[in-house]
Amino acid sequence: MQEQKIFIIGAGPAGLMASQILAEKGFKVQIYEQNKAAARKFLVAGNGGFNLTHSEEIETFLEKYDAVEIQKIVREFDNQKVIKWLEKLGIATYIGSSGKIFPTKNFKPIQVLKTWLDYLENLGVEIHYNHTFLDFDERSIYLKNNSEDLKLNYSKLILAMGGGSWKKTGSDAKWIEVLTSKNIKINALESANSGYNTPRIFHQLQGQYLKNIKVSFQNIEKTGEIVFTKYGIEGSPIYFMNRFTRKFQFPLQLFLDLKPNISESEIIEALKQGDKISPILKKKLKLSTTALNLLKTLDKESYLDIEKLSKLIKNFPIEILSFRPIDEVISTSGGVAFSELNFNLELKKWPNIYCAGEMIDWEAPTGGYLLQACFSTGFSVAEAIVNFIK
Repeated sequence: MQEQKIFIIGAGPAGLMASQILAEKGFKVQIYEQNKAAARKFLVAGNGGFNLTHSEEIETFLEKYDAVEIQKIVREFDNQKVIKWLEKLGIATYIGSSGKIFPTKNFKPIQVLKTWLDYLENLGVEIHYNHTFLDFDERSIYLKNNSEDLKLNYSKLILAMGGGSWKKTGSDAKWIEVLTSKNIKINALESANSGYNTPRIFHQLQGQYLKNIKVSFQNIEKTGEIVFTKYGIEGSPIYFMNRFTRKFQFPLQLFLDLKPNISESEIIEALKQGDKISPILKKKLKLSTTALNLLKTLDKESYLDIEKLSKLIKNFPIEILSFRPIDEVISTSGGVAFSELNFNLELKKWPNIYCAGEMIDWEAPTGGYLLQACFSTGFSVAEAIVNFIK
């Protein structure tokens, strides 16, 4: 078993998880990472709230993923198993008010990562930094370390090189050219968990939040908080809609329900109780300042017509023009097509080579679902290698 040469390209969550499972089974694992440190995107993601997974019941949890294949993989190593894995590392967790699972407050992202890396080091996992992946063939991988070209023979190879967002963290998607040259189908990378660009009329609301609203697109709805930016809108309900709007051509319309807990008829009745609309909106309906500012972008006729205004409070249209550029979004859709992979994430055309993490074509919203799938795919390929060799 020690003679097996198992190499992993990429020291992100998927690659690190695969290395842990393999090392715990007694295999010697070598990780090659192009950056000077491991899991840079893991740390950057932690700056916005370090939720590692979500506490939802598994069936609801799986609905957040767009592909049946990734749903099966997440089911195999689910959110409850992630919690147990963290406990094994000595990292306690708690469930936030939104159901997201966080490490306890004394564990910062860098501390979580260091705890994990220390655990892997004790298992004998070796991470080689500043190694750029160049190519592979049936027996060897080709790397560059500074000015030195390396050729290493492998028994099993795991590719876990990430998607195409946040290039500063190393997710530059340069692997696409290599895999495409091997006749491996790569579905085009697109922005995911992205804000939308909107017409300029909404840019004047930059920095203002709408809380506890409902966002809808066709028959898809999501409640939460959004923020207006210098170019458009952001927020978890917005990111959630990405996968559904992606199927259509821009421009499109989202609709905001500014008072999801009361009906249109109740709004009409409230507006009829006074001569001036603005005080009723503020004091009786308790619309936020941001909601009031949004309504003031309407033409005068719509604002002063009680029935029209009531409909707009329940269905305010926001025109969306495009996604934000890939390099500034949280994640990407697209990647290695599932049709190129066996059920165990092994490349059909290249036996002994596996793919894991964001470089595979699956999509999920923020809230712990992205990291969960990276952990799950890393676990899946490691288990497949263990079972094959045994």
